[in-house]
Amino acid sequence: MKVKVATRILEANERIAFENRKLFNDAGVYVINLMSGPGAGKTSVLERTLSMSAGLRVGVIEGDIAGTDDAERIEKYGAPVVQINTGGACHLDANMIYEALSDLPLHDLDLLFIENVGNLVCPAEFRVGEDIKVMVLGITEGHDKPLKYPLMFQESSALILNKLDLAPYLDVDMEKIKRDALSLNPVLKIFEVSCKTGQGMQEWVAWLRNRTRAV
Repeated sequence: MKVKVATRILEANERIAFENRKLFNDAGVYVINLMSGPGAGKTSVLERTLSMSAGLRVGVIEGDIAGTDDAERIEKYGAPVVQINTGGACHLDANMIYEALSDLPLHDLDLLFIENVGNLVCPAEFRVGEDIKVMVLGITEGHDKPLKYPLMFQESSALILNKLDLAPYLDVDMEKIKRDALSLNPVLKIFEVSCKTGQGMQEWVAWLRNRTRAV
């Protein structure tokens, strides 16, 4: 019975995700589902990205179990932002995104980030209508995460290794992270960045510009 229920939930989500995808295509907006565990630095990545994205019209949907702190941080950069509080759910689903879209000027955007709930498991299982998934991994989380949480790495088009400035103080094997991630997803694009210093962010933003439909 549980398998049947789970299948129905995923099928219903896929149908709504397909409708979201049509809305995004009609508006000409490129959509990134940004995922990570708690504290990896998704919001910090977005703040740095927004500060370096002159000429790109960027919107953000913030997903959290509770609170509005992240949306308030993003709002300071002038980007249109909508907060979704899941009230306990460990991920955003397609219906939550659909309900939020009426509060965004989709046709005035080039790029939309959906910052998912901090969780290394279920956000990877639910499509929301995005073009691609991108994962943020703070190197403070250790080098065992790719093999412990393979689906996140398999589903993502890019991996942002964040908090590079802390590498001298950590016993973390960066090469193992990259090696294991690529063993799961050989076409994964990997960016090594520090949101604190800005290191590596230029390459990430340039990649973003090339992915969007903006000139």
